[in-house]
This record gives sequence, C-alpha cells and structure tokens, in this order.
Amino acid sequence: MALDKIGIAKRISKELEDGFYVNLGIGIPTLVANYVPEDIEVEFQSENGILGMGNYPFEGEEDADLINAGKQTITAKPGAVFFDSAASFAMIRGKHVHLTVLGAMEVAQNGDIANWKIPGKMVKGMGGAMDLVGSAENIIVAMMHTNKKGDSKLLESCTLPLTGVGCVTKIVTNLAVLEVRNGQFHLLERAPGVTVDEIKAATAGELVVEGDIPEMKL
Repeated sequence: MALDKIGIAKRISKELEDGFYVNLGIGIPTLVANYVPEDIEVEFQSENGILGMGNYPFEGEEDADLINAGKQTITAKPGAVFFDSAASFAMIRGKHVHLTVLGAMEVAQNGDIANWKIPGKMVKGMGGAMDLVGSAENIIVAMMHTNKKGDSKLLESCTLPLTGVGCVTKIVTNLAVLEVRNGQFHLLERAPGVTVDEIKAATAGELVVEGDIPEMKL
C-alpha cells in the first residue's frame, strides 16, 4: 500500500538527528515538524525569519501574524527567535542548516531538482529554494513518485526548469526511499505492501536494486 503525505513525513522524521537545524519547504515537508521523535531536540528554521518553529496550531488557536515561508500559520516553541530575512539567508548560505527537506516536481538520477516552475502556469516565484539547494549539503526530497497522469517524477534528466544541479541526496516518496549516488537512484526501502517491480515500473531514471529491499518502518 502506497503511503499518503503523512506517511512520507513520518518516514522523513526518522532522518532527523538530535541537535539538527532543519529547513522545511512548502507542501509535504512542513508536516515533518509534527512527527519529531520524542527523544531528540530539533530546531526548525524558516527563511522568512524564525528559528524554533513548532507543530501546526490547533483549529481556533492560529495566529495570523505567525507564519512560515509558505504563509501557513505555525506555532513557536519556547525560546524561539525571530529575525530579518538577511540574517535568515546568512544562516542558510553560511551552511548552518544541517538538513533541508523540499518538495519537487521532478528529480533526476544525478540529483538535479526542479521544484519551482511549470512553464505556462502562474507561480509566485522561486522563494528561498535557490539558496537552499545552492548551500545545503544534505537535501531530502519529499514527493509523490508519479504525477497525476501516472508519469514518473524520478527521471533520467529533468524536463522542467531546474532549481538546483546535483544537489539531492535522498528521496522519500509514497512508494520508496531512494538515495542518489553515482548518477543513479539506489533503492533503499519500499513502502509497506509495495513491490520492487512496482517501484521499477514507476521510476523512469536508472534504478539500482541490490539484495532484498526492506519495508519502511514508520
């Protein structure tokens, strides 16, 4: 059974480590903040100027002035700090963020990512994505394995305008966990009930499968 968006976020939360500073992109990545393991401390950073984001607010407790870079209402943990965009991007460009989690429209087998524009469609702009992919050394992509038409989003090369080149390290989809290595997708885990053959069929790029592939543990 393929994962839903919450399942993807839960799996990515297992990549968090104690003491990490983490930037979460718009979409599925924002859900990761709700599933931090209880035995670790993680600080979530947003490029609009906050370090110390908490979970999503409960209905009726939203503060319209407290938002993330995607303009979603958030909460702030005790001790959270607020600062201007210049300080926020200095933090990103200075490589002080340990992990960046982004959504994507396409990822290529060499680690290229396209996540900001579909030609002919209205977009608000790239936002902080260009700085994040240009500075981060540990980028995990959270995405669906295929688009609404059923076409693979894991490709030999991206067809959409690139956000970053050769920067993605790992991908967590509704079907699998994959690592980008040596210009190939390496299959690490499969979603519960999903077969290796199903993952192969949904992956347009070169996929390396070595040995028995375990199911994800959520």
